[in-house]
Amino acid sequence: MRLLDEDQDHGHEGGRGRGIALSLVLLALFAGAAAIWWLSGGEPAAPGEVPSAITAPSPAETAADVKAPGAAGSPAPAPRAGGRRTPAPAPREEAPPPAPAPAPELRVDADVEGASVFVDRKFIGTTPVVTRDVTPGTHQLNVSAEGEEGVAQTIEVDPAGPTTISVRLREVRLDARVDVVHKHGVGSCEGRLEATPAGLRYVTSHPKDGFTLPFSSLEVFQIDYLEKRLRVKQRGGRTWNFTTKAETADALFVFHRDVEKARAKLAAR
Repeated sequence: MRLLDEDQDHGHEGGRGRGIALSLVLLALFAGAAAIWWLSGGEPAAPGEVPSAITAPSPAETAADVKAPGAAGSPAPAPRAGGRRTPAPAPREEAPPPAPAPAPELRVDADVEGASVFVDRKFIGTTPVVTRDVTPGTHQLNVSAEGEEGVAQTIEVDPAGPTTISVRLREVRLDARVDVVHKHGVGSCEGRLEATPAGLRYVTSHPKDGFTLPFSSLEVFQIDYLEKRLRVKQRGGRTWNFTTKAETADALFVFHRDVEKARAKLAAR
């Protein structure tokens, strides 16, 4: 009887141990399911339903995680239409620095070789001459040669590169004028006597007294300084006697001198 009672006591203890073990297993499963649910942020599982494992990432999430080869941590270039990627732009090359502007340079030539050239009264050489000893801006140029009338003119030198000036010493230059009084047989009229390489011209308010006379038609052209008289006679035609209101005949004298010099140069051509 004692043996039978001991066997029954062992049977009851074994059954109690298996029940406790089963309860521990169920408790562990429940705890694991709760942990999975908490980590995945999912909805609470239905009674008796075991929460599913963490779902696989969507195709969009997978594409967002793709990195460009060789560029860890940087996003891939945006795809172009049609699914192809836009190539990265080539690096821009820096333009070379601009070349410095050339220094100002003055070149002077003349129709007479060896003519003396002065810039602001400083001798720079004889024609043809080139100099860089000049500053940009306005300068006074004088060119002269033996036997020729000198030329004086204002020039502008460019701030960069050459400035070329051509001088014509042998060219006949004449632009003279003087205010005169034309003596008539009775009375007089006032006007202006002008001279150019084309000849003489008398401009007055009396149209009948005005004239234009080429040098080839000029027979007499004389100055009487003491009498303050300039005489002009057309070849085979009319004669004009001019005077001045000035106290002296200086203006008439200078006008006559300039005209005679031009006539001599024209005759030598």
